[in-house]
Amino acid sequence: MDTSDIMRLALEMSGFESIPPDSGIWNPGKSVKKALFAIDGGASELLLAKQLGYDLLIAHHPVGPAKLTFPRVVERHLGFMLEKGVPRKVAEQATNELVTRIEVGAHPNNYMHDVAMAKRLQMGYMNIHLPVDQITREFLLKEIRGAKAKTVGDLVASLEEISEFKRAKTRVAVWMGDRKNKLGNWVLLFAAGTNGGYPVAKAYFENGVDTVIYLHIQNDELVKLKKDCRGNLIVLGHMAGDAIGANIFVKALRRRGVKVDTLDVVN
Repeated sequence: MDTSDIMRLALEMSGFESIPPDSGIWNPGKSVKKALFAIDGGASELLLAKQLGYDLLIAHHPVGPAKLTFPRVVERHLGFMLEKGVPRKVAEQATNELVTRIEVGAHPNNYMHDVAMAKRLQMGYMNIHLPVDQITREFLLKEIRGAKAKTVGDLVASLEEISEFKRAKTRVAVWMGDRKNKLGNWVLLFAAGTNGGYPVAKAYFENGVDTVIYLHIQNDELVKLKKDCRGNLIVLGHMAGDAIGANIFVKALRRRGVKVDTLDVVN
C-alpha cells in the first residue's frame, strides 16, 4: 500500500468521500511495509520512526497545514445540534463562538515545522483525524444504544466494559449531574474536531437534552457550565476514546499486509 491507499481505506471505513480539512498526506510514501501510528506524531516521532526503520508515520491529531484548516471540521457541531432540535439561531451562535475561539488559537501555529522535518528525513508522513474519530463515533453510538441504559450510572457502567476504557489510566467521569439521574435525552458529541465546550453544551441543555457525552473538556468550560446549566455531563476520556477508532483502523491495515506498530495508543 502507499499513503493514498491508506487514506482511501480510512475514508471508506468512515464513509467520507474526500479527505477532511483536519487530515492529509504531507509527505507521500510508496510501498509502505512498516508504519508507526501515533495519536500525536510530530518532529520527535518522525525522528524515532526514521531511526527504527519505518516507512511511514501516521499521526492522528492534526499536523502541518491541517492545524489551520481544522476549524472547518468543528463546524460539524452545527449539524449535530440541528439534528437534536436545537433552534438554528442558537446552534449557529454556539458553533460560531466555538469556531472563532479555535481559529484564533490555530492562527499562530507553526504549520511548516513537522512537514519540513518529514521531507528532510525522507519519511512518509500523514495524519488521519476525522475519519478515525468517525469510526469511534459509530462504535460508541452502537454501544450506547445497545446498552439501553435508564440512568447515567447504568450507561457509565456499560461503557467502562469497553476494552480501551478498561485499560486506560483515566476513568469515565460524570462531571455534572449524578449517576442516579435518569439518562433521558442524550447526545454523543464526537467526530466534530473537538468537544463543544461551554457554548455547545449549554445550547443542548437549554433545548431539551438531559445528558451530554463529551470525550474531554477544559476545566474553565466546566466551571461555567456548572454555574449556568442543569444536566448531566459524561466525559469519556481523550486517549481511551481516540484509541477505539485507532485500534479498529490499525487492525484493518494489518489485515492488508502492512506491519503497524502503535506508539501512544491504549490497547
